[in-house]
Amino acid sequence: MTGTGAVRDAVGGLGRWASGLRWPDVPAEVRERLLTVLVDAVAVTALGAREPAQRALVEAWDPPEGPSPLYGTGRTAEADAAAWLNAIASVRLELDDGHRLAAGHPAAHGFPAVLALAARRGASGPELCCALLVAYEVAARFGRATRLRPGTHPHGNWGVTGAAAGCARLLGLGPAETAIAIDAGGGMPVAGPFSAALDGNPVRDAWVGAANQSGLVAARLAASGGGHLTGVAGDALGELLGSLDHAALTEDLGERWEVLGGYFKQHSSCSFTHAAIDAALSLRDRVGAEPGDVLVEIHSLGAGLDRTSWPTALAARFSLPYVVATALRRGRVGPDEFSAEALADPATAALARRVTVRAAADLDARLPAERPVRLSATGPEGRLVAERPNPVGDASHHPFSAEDRVRVLGELLGAPEAVAGIRERCTALPDATDAAAALRALGALTHVR
Repeated sequence: MTGTGAVRDAVGGLGRWASGLRWPDVPAEVRERLLTVLVDAVAVTALGAREPAQRALVEAWDPPEGPSPLYGTGRTAEADAAAWLNAIASVRLELDDGHRLAAGHPAAHGFPAVLALAARRGASGPELCCALLVAYEVAARFGRATRLRPGTHPHGNWGVTGAAAGCARLLGLGPAETAIAIDAGGGMPVAGPFSAALDGNPVRDAWVGAANQSGLVAARLAASGGGHLTGVAGDALGELLGSLDHAALTEDLGERWEVLGGYFKQHSSCSFTHAAIDAALSLRDRVGAEPGDVLVEIHSLGAGLDRTSWPTALAARFSLPYVVATALRRGRVGPDEFSAEALADPATAALARRVTVRAAADLDARLPAERPVRLSATGPEGRLVAERPNPVGDASHHPFSAEDRVRVLGELLGAPEAVAGIRERCTALPDATDAAAALRALGALTHVR
């Protein structure tokens, strides 16, 4: 069976699995990892909420007061506005976790919607945790199954299905209705060009907001009884935007947990740049802050990130020359390295112009198991080379433990005690009888001044 019929049947299987999942039946390793992803998502959202552009967006939006926290702001809003605004904040600094084989960010596409709806409707802690896990697993499976056309950004398309699935779970929908919600989510993708990220256009961040709100819409459509399961993602994702492998949607469902294959970030930039930053930092003491020419050999997925001008912070986060030059000059690539002063630094710009980015066939051959980078630079000792198979923090290359992540997030937020508090409240969620009250307390905790 091919086409929308096969997709329809696969989505039906996802609906049955998502509606029947029980938290006590989830393996302990998976439960622990999900809660670590939640800690990451909340802390990174709070970090993004500090950004002047995000504060200005919230003010311009002027959302009505409601039950759902706007993490990092001390404010609450109606669920739809909270889902959208928290989603944008979560990806604004390019610190949100991701999944290499899904080629995108499953949690960012569904967690904001699920958390906002849970604060609106109320749920038990185990139900909220199941909804978050469902959102991640469904989104990641659609990400693995989808091959977007070249030049298409993964924000806002396949991830809508995860938001829809998680929200359907919170609404208490049965197998058929949950499948309808996932199906509807698969029919509401954003066709976003990757060039928007390279150009530094913040509409790229808004696509994740749209995905979360679309997930809410899809779940409500299914709850209304007016939906109809057709396998529409087979056409939307599998024809218009690329190709869709329906078998991958349910392969080893309930046995292979996608959340275990995700990665966490320590650099505030596109994940394609992280291995190059790691390599640059490893050579920094030997080549100095002002090396001669620098060559970044990378797989073809990242070779287009070669611009040597950056009109906005977002554009700089997608520039290999900028982040490599910044790593060599400043010794780190965190949020502060994208301030107006840092972006305008003439010495960084001069070094970035000496950074050449080149696709390498031997590195392409190692995709998708690796996202390798080979960096060479000329210093006092001559030509030095460093190679990395994946970034630090990847599931298969120096993965971060829960303790590692709390440490990194505490350093980024500048408030280790606040991140420890976020972790304490998140890990207590499975025992909560009133998840809505727990989430509001968590929202208040994230307002770090």
